[in-house]
Amino acid sequence: MEIQILELIEGARRAEGLTVVIDVFRAFTLECWLFSQGAECIYPVGQVEDALALKREDPRRILFGERGGAIIEGFEYGNSPSETAGLDLRGKTLIHTTSAGTQGIENAVMADEIITGSLVNARAAAAYIRQKAPRKVSLVAMGNAGVRRAGEDVLCAEYIKSLLEDKPLDIQPLADALRYTEGAKFFDPDQTAFPMEDFAFCVSCDRFPFVIRLERDPQGRKILRPFQVPSL
Repeated sequence: MEIQILELIEGARRAEGLTVVIDVFRAFTLECWLFSQGAECIYPVGQVEDALALKREDPRRILFGERGGAIIEGFEYGNSPSETAGLDLRGKTLIHTTSAGTQGIENAVMADEIITGSLVNARAAAAYIRQKAPRKVSLVAMGNAGVRRAGEDVLCAEYIKSLLEDKPLDIQPLADALRYTEGAKFFDPDQTAFPMEDFAFCVSCDRFPFVIRLERDPQGRKILRPFQVPSL
């Protein structure tokens, strides 16, 4: 198995094989929590206009999204797992657009298959990859807005790689230490886009035994659904 770690939107465009699009702070962490709260499926979209069009098509769909970390005007929810904790999403269809994570899905046009990745389900991602046994794996750390390196996404990619190589990192202390580097923004009292409580939601490593897999709806549009990894 050939494993490569790529970064940012440019890396997503070069990704091949089974591709894991990683966004720890916060897109794909949030989606894990939303699926754990009963969400049926999620439409990942790159552009705000496309998200609003999907909402107009079926007003029962729920809009989640951010730009610059802040909720998009006209959306029901932002990109915060703590602010959406406890929502009853059973059977609901969601729409999600973000600055980094969903942009990676849009740009990974050469991938054979796409799943998402975050620290909360990294071990499940590694187990899924093992079971699929692809020739090539691309781990794409999406970074900040898809254009600037983010240590939390690189750490997640390195952790998945370490699991696949049977040299697992002791991940939880490394994740907790993000509080003093990339995660410091959550504790900055001068900002409002990143709730302090989100940090703990994002670094609860290996909490969920499922991956989020890209599929297609009956109209051929990209849609995300959870897939339970049998060995977990």
